[in-house]
Amino acid sequence: MSIHLVIIDALNLIRRVHSAQPDPSDITRTITTTTRTLNNIIKESKPSHIIAVFDHHLQDRGWRAEILPSYKENRKPMPEPLMAGLDAIQQAWWDLGIDSLLSDGDEADDLVATLAKKVADRGQTVTIISTDKGYCQLLSPTLQIRDYFQHRWLDTPFIEAEFGVKPSQLADYWGLTGVSSSQVPGIPGVGPKAAKEILTSYPDIEAAYLAEDLPKKYRKKFDEHIKSARVCKQVSALKTDIELGFNLQDIRFNNSAD
Repeated sequence: MSIHLVIIDALNLIRRVHSAQPDPSDITRTITTTTRTLNNIIKESKPSHIIAVFDHHLQDRGWRAEILPSYKENRKPMPEPLMAGLDAIQQAWWDLGIDSLLSDGDEADDLVATLAKKVADRGQTVTIISTDKGYCQLLSPTLQIRDYFQHRWLDTPFIEAEFGVKPSQLADYWGLTGVSSSQVPGIPGVGPKAAKEILTSYPDIEAAYLAEDLPKKYRKKFDEHIKSARVCKQVSALKTDIELGFNLQDIRFNNSAD
């Protein structure tokens, strides 16, 4: 049987819909809009299996903050009306036939990555619905990322045009440049242009660091900040080995409207 698993990055979708609402306290409208959005996604993607993955809104910043204390240190808390309405949103999605997976100790990104890679590695099709380019490091012939709001695929040509590197080099890219929105510092003075130049010449951070021909303009930066680069790469990479505790049959999609 051919499988098409659709994974919804739940809070990514919900936050975007909620931020566009004229009245942030009107959760009923957010529920209606997210439900309509999901119905459109289902019609477009025709999943055989589907699940929405949520970050637990009460958990801390997870294992990444343990190795990089600045990680998402200044992130804005979820708006109170939205937090209060999450259960109702999940119930509305459940009524559509979409089960939810709630993170517990790991970020939703890692749960999505683990599930997506596990299924894609079996030769089955996986679509992640998210605007988060971090998922693009997972890209493979059977794993794709859809930015529903921009109506585009975050595919290999997109990544090469956007960053100038291969999808498999994205964690190294962010290890060098950092990610300002998540307070990931990278190597000071190494921006996108330099990171592209480095990763065009070398496959990853370690190869560049060990290379005798690393340009002098980068050698001192690497020597002084290699530890930071390694940590930033680690927090930018996705875990793909989390114990999930369920199987595909549990999230099979039965569309009663068909």
